[in-house]
Amino acid sequence: MQHKVKVTVLDKKLYPELQEQYCADPRSGPCPCYQVGDTFVFERYGAADDFWHIGLNTLRQPASSPAEGTPGTAVPAGAAARTAGGPAFPHCSEAWDAIARYIYTGLQGGSIMRGWMRDERVMITCCSDGTRPVIFKIQRQDYKVLYVDGIGCDKCRAKIQAALTALEGVTEVSFREDFTEVFLEQDVPDDALKAAVEGCGGYSVTRID
Repeated sequence: MQHKVKVTVLDKKLYPELQEQYCADPRSGPCPCYQVGDTFVFERYGAADDFWHIGLNTLRQPASSPAEGTPGTAVPAGAAARTAGGPAFPHCSEAWDAIARYIYTGLQGGSIMRGWMRDERVMITCCSDGTRPVIFKIQRQDYKVLYVDGIGCDKCRAKIQAALTALEGVTEVSFREDFTEVFLEQDVPDDALKAAVEGCGGYSVTRID
């Protein structure tokens, strides 16, 4: 079983009266680094280890983007030039102080906040700027990696996707260049995943991580 962590900006707050009273620039305004709807994905598989790069290039869906980027594909520089976590610079240090421990826990497959959240894989938290805090949803995503021989076209992918998503516990299937990711809401035995793929005919699952 592998794990990713999805981070979503749920809201931004602004307290102009506090900025007026305490900030060097009394009209600093809302946080410029994040927008409501920004989505980031932290990976730790193969060569990817986003945590140790403070989330550089983890942005998958800027709030201004109409649709989420392809899994595993970073958003082009022009679409995220001013967004923390984009290709230009990593996450804001004030936000990173608040979210890093939850991201690390999720990447290890641990319980992010048992007993406080309804789902222990989720945490709602905010950055430490008291005049313009940003509120984040942090969500652990569980998945297995399948290495499948025989995939040659989109019809192959559609057939395999239909077979896998028909299994109880499978929520999504994502095809990467070298492997296939099967996202799970509960553990699904490797044998069941292998049988679903190979039952489509002409395909061989050589490895599952």
